[in-house]
Amino acid sequence: MKERLTYLGKFLLLTVGIFMGAKWAFMLCNHTEGTFSVGDMLAVLWHGLALDLSTALYVLILPFLMTMVGIWVKLPAWLMKSYYGVVAILLALAFVTDTSMYPFWHFKLDASWLQYLESPTEAMASVTTGYLVVRVLLTAVVAVLLYLAYVIVLPVKAWQRGSWKEQLLYLLLIPLMVIGIRGGLGKSTTNIGEVYFSENQFLNHSAVNPVFSFFYSWTHPLDDLTQYAFYEEEECRQLTAGVYTTESDHRDSLLTTDRPNILVILLESAGEQFSAVMPHLQELKKEGICFSRCYANSWRTDRGTLCTLSGYPSFPTISVMKIPEKSRTMPSIALSLKEQGYQTSYLYGGDINFTNMRSYLLSTGWGVIVSMEDYTLREQHTSQWGVRDDITFQTLYDMITHAPDGEHWLWGYSTLSSHEPWDVPAKKLDDEVENAFCYLDDCLYDFINRLKQTPQWDNLLIVMLADHGIINGEVDQTTPLLKNHIPMLWVGGAVRQPRVITTICNQSDLPATLLGQLHLGHDDYTFSRDVLSATYTMPVAVHNYNNAQWICDSTGHVLYDFDLQRLTINESSDANRLERLDKAMIQLTTTDLQNK
Repeated sequence: MKERLTYLGKFLLLTVGIFMGAKWAFMLCNHTEGTFSVGDMLAVLWHGLALDLSTALYVLILPFLMTMVGIWVKLPAWLMKSYYGVVAILLALAFVTDTSMYPFWHFKLDASWLQYLESPTEAMASVTTGYLVVRVLLTAVVAVLLYLAYVIVLPVKAWQRGSWKEQLLYLLLIPLMVIGIRGGLGKSTTNIGEVYFSENQFLNHSAVNPVFSFFYSWTHPLDDLTQYAFYEEEECRQLTAGVYTTESDHRDSLLTTDRPNILVILLESAGEQFSAVMPHLQELKKEGICFSRCYANSWRTDRGTLCTLSGYPSFPTISVMKIPEKSRTMPSIALSLKEQGYQTSYLYGGDINFTNMRSYLLSTGWGVIVSMEDYTLREQHTSQWGVRDDITFQTLYDMITHAPDGEHWLWGYSTLSSHEPWDVPAKKLDDEVENAFCYLDDCLYDFINRLKQTPQWDNLLIVMLADHGIINGEVDQTTPLLKNHIPMLWVGGAVRQPRVITTICNQSDLPATLLGQLHLGHDDYTFSRDVLSATYTMPVAVHNYNNAQWICDSTGHVLYDFDLQRLTINESSDANRLERLDKAMIQLTTTDLQNK
């Protein structure tokens, strides 16, 4: 039994060691793509260990099963040696392809390279024959070296038969392997974003295991988007003409400065449906700029966060944040303001690796990331989802009041306590759901009142909006005007005077609207509209979920179900036109996503 367990342990350690060595080889071969120190190389190994271990456990599955069978049946030595050969070839292909293609792609190996096999002639046109020959030979050499490493370190022996006790031990080890593969017992499973740790994207990419990256993207493909192809390209453009504009034309300014410090707060699930139990937020609307007809793009936090920060639409069956090869291409408020000299940081009291959030934030310009792991163990368990809101609001207050003078700052913050199971420390209302939002309202009120007493308030713009609404009580998918309606409110010393903006808009319109007020261009935000601009002449909002999309404009609103292929809600005086526009907008946006 000891020999077999030792063998499996050595197999795991050897595979992890190979992955680590491949990381350093990747960095050294691509040293012109990014600067790094010896300390950075060690950090890459440490932060990439989670993916390496998970991938190594996948590779270990077959030897583990063969070892279990070997307790009762003698297996031929060639069987395991053949597996060594297969593993060596696959790893060599992954390492050489990843290292060689990075200077061209600037992202890690993923399943997207398979599309080039459909037209190999065009793909090969970018490199010389000599380049290809060298890579083929290099792959063969690496494969041989890896095979020899497995054969030498893990010689196949004829072990004695085992007992039922040993069999029982292996059965008990299976749950541990599963836990290791999924990355622990937390809500988030192992994902690429988990290893991101630096503003230097080259270091983040170096930490990513290319084998994991390939199979993750292969098993998490974009859903079939051809179902949204309703019109010819020209007709689609005509139907959506004027809906998306990227120019700003202002008659006045809502701010006292075009370079305020900015705080964007995403209020978890805090749709307007909870306005009655959030009285402080209603009072704040009287002293700020209230966008009274703002609607959420989607129904989930990962989708709503990306829509808000990147001004990109949501999709019925796809979370863009969960697809790193897409989310890393997004524009963002952080990237735009970093170009203007702003420092950026983001605070979230939960698991920052959930839904690839870390990957998305770091890839789109958020510099300092503060999350659950930065708190004490006691604080990490103050709510089901992580650190409760009153604690993180205090952290946010400290970040703002201790920011160095003379620098411009952008802070992002996602609350989390107003989320099922509604476990908050205060008890003011009998209804547990409403009580959670009342607690959030109190935290927000205390935070803003304290900020008003600081010198930072005068040059501060706070943008508050919900990430989405929720189904609760009489509010459900059959009442989209209620469920999708969210607050968007700008307050702070940088606000010139209170205003109510009654124009229909989406949360994804925030980037263009904000950058327009800062007199900054926003051409790269293709689907974000400056709601305050004279060019915004076709106010319309959309919201999608579970393969359906709702659309609202001045004529009313309709909901189209793509599975049923018909309207399931029709409360518009011009339903036919609105349905056609709804289909054209989803076709336009999904086509853009496919091309990214």
